[in-house]
Amino acid sequence: MCGGAGTRLGCGEKPLVSVDGRPMIDRVIDALVAARIDTVHAVVSPNTPRTATRIEGVLDTSTIETPGAGYVSDLGRALDRVASPVLTVAADLPLLDGPIIDAVLDRHGTGSLTVCVPIERKHALGTSVDATLDGDESLAPTGVNVVADTDSEEYMIRDDARLAVNVNRPRDAWIAQTLLAEANDGA
Repeated sequence: MCGGAGTRLGCGEKPLVSVDGRPMIDRVIDALVAARIDTVHAVVSPNTPRTATRIEGVLDTSTIETPGAGYVSDLGRALDRVASPVLTVAADLPLLDGPIIDAVLDRHGTGSLTVCVPIERKHALGTSVDATLDGDESLAPTGVNVVADTDSEEYMIRDDARLAVNVNRPRDAWIAQTLLAEANDGA
């Protein structure tokens, strides 16, 4: 999912916002390539024309155009075009990596799977909390899900910074930058 306008960030196309010297979309693509993913569909919108152009040259993928009416609406449009089940990943997860995606795939059963992090993890990191899980104010959705054509839904809870840092605001970008720099210093 890479069609966000990035209005809360105020930095132009959200997927192209640079974190530690690289656009977030490049980091998410690297994570998908490193995971056991067969096919990648980039869901773009009129909000992200430069992102759509960038993806065409970076990855052997299909691009799904949506109206840019919002995440849920655009996701629904995209899901109408692909076979179920589908792993969905938001482009605002610059800490995401292949092993995390593979862990989600390993956990997936037959129904839909929503990956969540404890709100306390987000608070400890200092990142914004823009949504909580319906019925459980202690969990936040991460932007990583498996959507299946079934009424069955499961939850995977991971207390992991790689899933807790969604870059929605300038402070979130700074936190992601800091965590990546720390990881690079320790490597």
